Amino acid sequence: MTSTVPGANATSADVRDILNPATGAVIATVAEHGATGVDAAVATAKAAFDSGPWPAMVRSQRARLLLRIADAIEANADRLYTLEAENNGRPITETRAQLSRVPEWFRYNAGLLAAQRQAVLPGDGPYLTYQERRPLGVCGIITPFNHPLLILARSVSAALANGNTVVVKPSELTPLTTLVLADVMAEAGLPDGVVTVVTGAREAGARLTQHPDVAKITLTGGTEAGRAAAVATASRFARVTAELGGKTPVIVFGDVDPVVAAEGAAFSAFVAAGQSCVAGSRFLVQRNVYDRFVATLSARARAIRIGDPTDADTQLGPLISARQRDKVQALMRAGVDEGARLAAGGGVPELPEALRDGFFLEPTVIADATMANTVAMEEIFGPVAVVIPFDDEDEAVRMANDNRYGLGAGVWTTDVGRAHRVASAIVAGMVWVNDHHRLEPSLPWGGVKESGLGKDAGSESFDDFSWIKTVVVRTAADHVDWYGGGETTRLN
Repeated sequence: MTSTVPGANATSADVRDILNPATGAVIATVAEHGATGVDAAVATAKAAFDSGPWPAMVRSQRARLLLRIADAIEANADRLYTLEAENNGRPITETRAQLSRVPEWFRYNAGLLAAQRQAVLPGDGPYLTYQERRPLGVCGIITPFNHPLLILARSVSAALANGNTVVVKPSELTPLTTLVLADVMAEAGLPDGVVTVVTGAREAGARLTQHPDVAKITLTGGTEAGRAAAVATASRFARVTAELGGKTPVIVFGDVDPVVAAEGAAFSAFVAAGQSCVAGSRFLVQRNVYDRFVATLSARARAIRIGDPTDADTQLGPLISARQRDKVQALMRAGVDEGARLAAGGGVPELPEALRDGFFLEPTVIADATMANTVAMEEIFGPVAVVIPFDDEDEAVRMANDNRYGLGAGVWTTDVGRAHRVASAIVAGMVWVNDHHRLEPSLPWGGVKESGLGKDAGSESFDDFSWIKTVVVRTAADHVDWYGGGETTRLN
């Protein structure tokens, strides 16, 4: 499998092995492009925007093509499910549930395009004033390893709907489904050069954010990568949407059944092996249900089936790499050293020989933590749930907001007034009540503080892939002669 960058074929020395994190085995080899590869990809995208058919295509035709792409993704669903599970280690049941929704983003943005209206603006005098939305040009999309296809779909569908061309830089660890999607879109009829994939690591990502011909960057990744992208785009007044880190608080109040809350907590903490920016990673639990919550969550963690991600019975797959597993284990050790208690997990599971070189870690519960503990403040990005007790609502809200991140949050309560009150008080881009991880194409996605800038998904994302032109047309029969004694009462 190779990169799709035209005119930038890598030599045999410029390739990267792609691993199956469940086995450590090489499953593919892709080109390792740097700045030169990105320049070639951007040049291809710019030529397609400047002289290709895509930006000039009538909206209904572009919308129909997005719908064909959605159908083509569904036709290739089994291939995509299996490949993504092999490449990022997420259990096939989770992968199927997530990727089955990818076509929705193309259909949603096709619908927004088909229904788009241009504003006519009020004003005094004999003038008709209206607005046009125009595509930005070349847009760069940088995607992470944890949800490569879904995160790409929600951005690329909005970018394409608006008539932009796109350069995609997937994570160097999980590029495979992105490359397949590029082929699927081409087979569905997307014109040449409209979407180009460049495979590479940090150098490629940095060059894409810095490239003078890239009008917008959408990045999902770490906070420092987002900070660098924001600086690079600001220097040329390009746009940036950055969905970054998180340390999602989940508040469990004493009026809720702790067993029900713990079952929901297990899903929020351990889905995707905890490798999600909105994973429930710190559980703030009221003292009257604290002990039962910890016991139930720990029992759930110990019962989770760990194994081959392509096996339908597997409930937890590996972490993405040995490096990531080492980082998670180091943070867990720091939590225990600082006085927290290991209530469940914490080790490497015993698995069949075929999986012993994989990057597995037991689902882990760290209880009796405090807000002073490293595990309570730092993003872990692994299957680790940190549980902290609290006494009252005000304390819970203070603890929830006492963090540099603000991406997602959860609230578990049976008190309707409290649910709305606390959801309003939490500083986060998205709050779930009595649930977690529920998304729709229409829901704006993005955080505050160090969790990022802008919104992915929703009409907010759709609109941000275009710029507004205002047109003022004088409709009066006469003309203005300012210096010849005409109208002199209005001047801006």
